[in-house]
Order: sequence, then C-alpha cells, then structure tokens
Amino acid sequence: MAIQVPTTSEAVTERLQSLLQRARHVKPSTSIEPPLQVSELISGDGELLGPVSVGNEAQSNAVETAAKSIFYAQLGSSAIDDPSFVTIWDLLDILQYCGDRELCPAQLVLLLIEELLDSQSISGCRTVFSFLESRREALIAVINTSKNKDLVILRLCNELLRRLSRAEDPVFCGRVYIFMFQSFPLGDKSSVNLRGNFHVENVTTFEEYLREVAPDDAMQVDDGAPGSVQDSSHTTTDAQEDKATDRAAAKAAGSLAIDTLYPVFWSLQHSFSNPPRLFKEQHFEEFKKGLEATLAQFKEVPKLPQSAESEHKQEASVRSDDDDAFASTFNPKYLTSRDLFELELSDLAFQRHILVQALILIDFLLTLTEKGKNKPYYQNAQKAMQYTFTLREGDTEWALGIKNNIANYLQEGLDGKFYYRMVDTVLSRDKNWVRWKMENCQPFTRDRVATKDFLEAGSGADAERRRLADVASKRSAEFRFVSHRGAGKGVAKLKQAKRWSPPTVEDYSDKFKFKQMDLDFAQSEEEKRELEEGKTSHTWRGLRLASKDRLSALDRLEQGNGLEKLLQSSVEAGEEAASAGPEGRDSVPQERHQSVEEQRADQQSQVTAGNAAA
Repeated sequence: MAIQVPTTSEAVTERLQSLLQRARHVKPSTSIEPPLQVSELISGDGELLGPVSVGNEAQSNAVETAAKSIFYAQLGSSAIDDPSFVTIWDLLDILQYCGDRELCPAQLVLLLIEELLDSQSISGCRTVFSFLESRREALIAVINTSKNKDLVILRLCNELLRRLSRAEDPVFCGRVYIFMFQSFPLGDKSSVNLRGNFHVENVTTFEEYLREVAPDDAMQVDDGAPGSVQDSSHTTTDAQEDKATDRAAAKAAGSLAIDTLYPVFWSLQHSFSNPPRLFKEQHFEEFKKGLEATLAQFKEVPKLPQSAESEHKQEASVRSDDDDAFASTFNPKYLTSRDLFELELSDLAFQRHILVQALILIDFLLTLTEKGKNKPYYQNAQKAMQYTFTLREGDTEWALGIKNNIANYLQEGLDGKFYYRMVDTVLSRDKNWVRWKMENCQPFTRDRVATKDFLEAGSGADAERRRLADVASKRSAEFRFVSHRGAGKGVAKLKQAKRWSPPTVEDYSDKFKFKQMDLDFAQSEEEKRELEEGKTSHTWRGLRLASKDRLSALDRLEQGNGLEKLLQSSVEAGEEAASAGPEGRDSVPQERHQSVEEQRADQQSQVTAGNAAA
C-alpha cells in the first residue's frame, strides 16, 4: 500500500512558480484583462498543484504559505505599472481557481487583494480595484457558502473608503459602493442601519454670527467738525441708509438680509444631520423660520446654473476613466465662507441640494404624525426606531404646506419637472426601504422548493385534473337530455337565427306600433310614461340603423309618427307626395324622388362631362 507523502510548502512553491511560467505562454498579455484560463495550465496528470487532497487542512495551509511567499516576493520587486506585475494577477487567478475547488482557503485571494490595496497609493488602488471589478462574478459565486469571504469583502471596501476623500475621489467612492451593492444580496443586513442612527459626526462649521449695526448705534459725528469729517459722516450715513433700505425691502418680500440669513441658513445643517433635535419646540420653531426664509431668498435671487453648466462642459471627460475630471465639479462638503455665501445662494445646483435635504427631513417628520404612528408596521418596529415625539396638527399642516412649496419651486425652469420627478421617485422608494427596515428586514428571497415537495405537488395537480375531468363528464351527461328535444326546443332553440342576428328597422317599427296600441289602453300615468319611453327608445334605435343605409329617407319622418316612412320606397314616397298636392310637392323636393343609385349615376355623369369639356 502506497503512502501519500504530505505536500510541503516548498513543493507547492515550485509548482506555483512553474504554473506562473507556463501562464506567460497561455496569456501573453500583461494587462488585467483577459483573465487567465487556469484550466489550460493543468498537466497530464490532471492535478493543478500536485497531490493536494480536497479539504485537507494541513495541505491547504501549505498552499497558503507558498502563495504568500511568492506574492510578497513579487510585490517587493516590481511596481504595479510594470509589465512584470502581471505575475501577481496570474497568481490571484490561480488562487481563485483553487479556492473554488477547496484546494486552498476560499478567502485567500481576497486576503491577498486586501494586502495589495494596503501597499498601494490611491492611484494604484484604482488599478487593483479594476482587477477586483473584472473578477467580481467569480469572486462572489460562492460567497454564500463561505462566511469568511463576505466579511473580507466588506472589510477591504470599508478600509478603502476610509482612505478615500469624498471631495477629491467621488467617482472612485461610487465604484466601491456599487461593488458592495453588487456583491451582497439586497436583503443583507450588513448595509442596514437597524438602530436608525443619524450621522451626527457630520458637523458643518461656519463663521460667527454677523451682527447688524443698527442706525441708532452708529457713531454720531458733530456737525461742527471739519469738512473732511463731515463728508465721511455723510458717507457713513448714506451707507447706513442704503443698508437699512435693502433690509426693509428684504423683510417686506418675506426674506432676510444676507448677513442675517447667513447664520440662520447654515444652522439648518444641524437639523439635517440630527433630525431628533427638532423634537424640542424651540429648535423646531427656529427650523421653520429658517427654512421659510431660505426658500424665500431662493425665489428672489437670480438663478445661475453654474454647477450644471460646468458638468455639461466636462461631461465628455467624466465619461472617461479619468476620475479627477469630475472632482472639480462636485464637492460634497459645503464651503461656508461668508464671502461665497451670495454666490452659493444663486447657484441652482446648490439650491436644489439644500431643498432635497429639506424634503428628506420633512418626510421623516411626517412619519411621526398621530396617523403615521398608528400604522401596523410602525407599531411592530424596533424600539430604537419608535419615537415618543408626535408631530402636532398645526406643525403637520406647516410641513405639508412647505413641502408643496418646495416641490413647486423645484419644478420651475427648463429641466425642473424632470429633476423633481427624479427626486420624488427616489424619495418614494426610500419610504418603502424605511418601512422594510422597520419591519425587521424581512427576506426578499425564498428558499427553493425541495424536489420531493415539487414532485408531490405535481402528482397532486394531476389527481385534481383527473377529478375535474370526471366532474365535467358527469355534468355533460346530466345536461345531455337538452339536445334530444324536438325542433325548436332545447339547444336548437338557442341556435335560431333571430336570437343572435341583429334587429332591423322593420323590427323597431313593429315594436313602435305595439307600444302605440298599448298606449291607447293604458290607465295609469306611470304606465303611459313607460310606454312613451319605449316608443322613444325604439324610434332612436331604428334611426341609428337607418343612418347606415337609408340616410336619404330620414327627411320623410315626422316626429311621433313612427318609422313607417323609412320602410317606403322612393317611388311610393314620390307618389304620396304628388297626391298631397302643392304642399306635398314642396315638402318632398324633386331630387328626393331619385334613389341613391340614380343620384350617384347622375353625379358620375356630371363628372365625366366636366372632364370631357376640360
């Protein structure tokens, strides 16, 4: 009996190095793409790493040790932009192949990628992350079977996000978030804020409150002072008067002066980052006044779509892989300098950013109304997301009103309606997301039906189908006697033409006559009214049918005399009109005596004669 020699790390190292040398012929390219086809490296014995048993922990550790030794040696000898760095990409592809077949730990390839990200600058991390994105489907194929694998993905993405600046690398941050969303299922709780914590660490700092100098507090200058001082006093007084005039005009329009609005405006960020702060009445009143003043100021200042124009100008560069091209047009951290405040107020993109924050906060407040808190999903929510605060009726009306005003303002402009529709769609979906979170994140997916249950359900369906077929055959036997009746009875009676063919004008004319005869013998007023309604109904239905093929005969009718005139031919109508004397001839014009065919023939002859003359 042959004894299997345990695989040592030195033997595996030699095996991996020979595979990497062979990979240079299988994949001549030195770039990340395309991935290495590891199956083409398998030798004639059918073993990739030699005699390594599946699931053997000691041999798996030997493979891990050998892989790390080659990885660190290559990482220390070549830069990421060197052609020789392709050895690391090939090594990672080989380890991914081995991890899927339990020849090494499944999370080993991700652990090495994490080490690689830690060793690189931000520019190098972009290249490493491009490799990670290109192998995403292969990496997450067995993520559900390896709990350690998803933890490594979560850790390396979070560590990378901590290194990145959202102001300078917004596109790269977005790539990381998209990779995480694609790697984890939608119902995974790793990305859910179950306790509903707010981002209170996001503090917006701004300059101290700017105090307005009232005219009464201004320096008083003696009229007898020298001329230069008097001139300066007049200049100061004029400036104060202009400032007071501007302040009065702004207050009359419903907005505040710029210096007064500055601290009020930036104080709104305290509530945006920590909504429970508004549970105190004083803060809530300040928030209402500040938001109303901000919206009034937005409506007054001229709109300068500066950010939007710059985004359009650099749209081509943004679509390229140059992440730095977008950084100059987007800055998630506000610039709170007083010198820039007036320019920011005129920026349409800045206004929309602030107002969308207000809509999010208002939607949160509207969930705390008495009606909203009585909903079943709120009653069953976690204790951390159940607030004792209840929005009062007056505050609810204010919230609905200011929300409507913001919505109307956002819809102004050329692309306003499109922009608001996009925002409204996102907020509507966010409400469903919040509800799902409050219901303790019920799973979206269901377990697959077991094969045994599927077969049992199929056999039960077949049995039910046979039972229904038997019932149908019995019922058909019970009603079979109907077809054995004589002519004009049973089913044969239902097949008579008059039961399915449409009525004619003659039918409605006869019905009108019968109603007229019954009307002569009617006794009560209600019976007479019903008969009159029947006559009107039959007349209208007969006229509708006659309009299709007897349109020329409609002039013969007299109101209340039935439909008999429609049944007469044109010759009979002409003779009747001639016997009626001059009045009859006047009432029935000569051209009416012609049939429809004769009139069409006359028209055709006139057209022919006209063409010949031409």
